[in-house]
Amino acid sequence: MIQRAILWLAAAYNLVIGAAALFAPAEHVEARVVGLLVLCFGVVYALVASDIARFRPVLWAGVIGKAGVVVLMAPLVQAGLLPGYVGVILTGDALFMAAFVWILLRREGSG
Repeated sequence: MIQRAILWLAAAYNLVIGAAALFAPAEHVEARVVGLLVLCFGVVYALVASDIARFRPVLWAGVIGKAGVVVLMAPLVQAGLLPGYVGVILTGDALFMAAFVWILLRREGSG
């Protein structure tokens, strides 16, 4: 099922990016806290993937979180205030946000 695959991919994406930020020794504590929260969202997406019918509504938190991150950080990337790789991460966030909306709007028994 494509929905489950998307959710497991989102979980892995968040776990990897979150762990990288959390355990980056040179990062400030604020960046490490963000990494922890990103990692926690990865756990949430894994939980949803394990039982989509039961946890599907939880994806609204992912939609809101990813939309918020993109809206807040994209202008900083465009202004050159954040490294270019952050733009790549934000593109992934935007794609996952769109996928989450698609999953949320699908009928319960479909795809």
